[in-house]
Amino acid sequence: MSVGILGGGLGGLSAAYYLARSTKCKSIIFESSDSVGGWIKSINDTDLNVLFEKGPRTIRPKGLQGFNTLCLIEELNLADKVIPIRRNHPTAKNRMIYVNKKIHSLPSSFYSLLKTSSPFSKPLILAIFKDLLSPKQMHSDESIYNFVERRLGKDIADFAISPMICGICAGNAKEISVKFLMESLFEAEQKHGSIVKGLLNNFIFQSEEYPSYIKKSSFYKRVNSEKWSVWYLEGGFQKLTDALNERVQNLGVNISLNSSCTKLEFRNKQIICHIGNNEFLFNHLLSSISAKKLAPLLSDQHPFLSQELDKIPMVSVAVVNVAYKGKHLKDNAFGLLVPPSEKLSLLGIVFDSCNFSYTDRTVLTVMMGGRWFNEYFSHDITENEISSKALEHIANILGIKQHADKIHVSILKDCIPQYIVGHHDRIDSILKYINTNKLPLSLIGSCFGGISLNDVIMTSKNSVENMF
Repeated sequence: MSVGILGGGLGGLSAAYYLARSTKCKSIIFESSDSVGGWIKSINDTDLNVLFEKGPRTIRPKGLQGFNTLCLIEELNLADKVIPIRRNHPTAKNRMIYVNKKIHSLPSSFYSLLKTSSPFSKPLILAIFKDLLSPKQMHSDESIYNFVERRLGKDIADFAISPMICGICAGNAKEISVKFLMESLFEAEQKHGSIVKGLLNNFIFQSEEYPSYIKKSSFYKRVNSEKWSVWYLEGGFQKLTDALNERVQNLGVNISLNSSCTKLEFRNKQIICHIGNNEFLFNHLLSSISAKKLAPLLSDQHPFLSQELDKIPMVSVAVVNVAYKGKHLKDNAFGLLVPPSEKLSLLGIVFDSCNFSYTDRTVLTVMMGGRWFNEYFSHDITENEISSKALEHIANILGIKQHADKIHVSILKDCIPQYIVGHHDRIDSILKYINTNKLPLSLIGSCFGGISLNDVIMTSKNSVENMF
């Protein structure tokens, strides 16, 4: 059996690994750029001895997806590179938002829920009573903002959920589906009448059971006993994609760089990939490229599928890594997020030097644009203009005005899919169409099974297993 894989990012590399590890299928990865790894890129500046991450910098360990990633880390012999951040660490407890031209710390303890903390207008504990007293409303889907506003109050929707969505997917909480992040809470209301009642029912009657391969992992007990909040890789997360790249090639997977697919053609239960002037015939194709890029490849034979894929929006993010000499942050925290109500191009600032140990450095990652990229930036904006805007935000919000020792700018075009209201129904419709028409095609990557690193890896694993 021959298998083609479109895209050499984390999704494509993970799929190639799981395929080569468990089968004798011949496979080839087609990557349109000159390197694999996708959006995951780690820059180790040896002059300053600092690490700049362009993609994720910390990963949550819990749940099936989280433990599965740690199992993959073990299989790739990277376990000794894993560095946990425990729940009592300041960056795990201290999260901040920028509202009304001020930095506010979000409540992080039970006691803090009992008092009014700016910018909230009342103690957050009262949200529990609002949820219990609010009538159930039946919905097939709704925005996460609308759901939280209905159940918990406008303050929480404005000052907790909106900035959080900016930080997670660079999106607008008034457009993003509640199922993207709070599907279990949404189902709790739909089934039991309120979030609180549903959570109590789940706590009493349900427990998550993990498969044996996870329980055998050395990380399984450590995560709980050591109370991990998140973890990161020494040297950056590019270590993961580099290790996958090396492993899959050792397992016999071919990787073809600078190879853009221009058309997909289905013929006699097989699929033909048009790469440049060449045609490659496969029994099955795993596509990890974005829905936006996949859509035109299918338009000739399957216009409905192409149109549905094209309806999944993507957003662009400007990522600016900045390093200063000396310690300049007043708060030891993960960073700060900015809700769209502030009308700034800024999504958030990560305090990397608080998350990672630097002796005499302040290292920040500034994220801008997202859902509002085209509103604040022109299509031909330069890296210098992006850099200037990032430094302006740092000066205005954090008060750091000294010269930066190093600045690294990346403009990540169409890098994050938006799971807007109706997204999950659309994915169901797409998968139903593929199954009904018996197309030898599997969809992996961040557009389909979740945008986190854990989700992307798990989707690849499941898709490979479902092929057989």
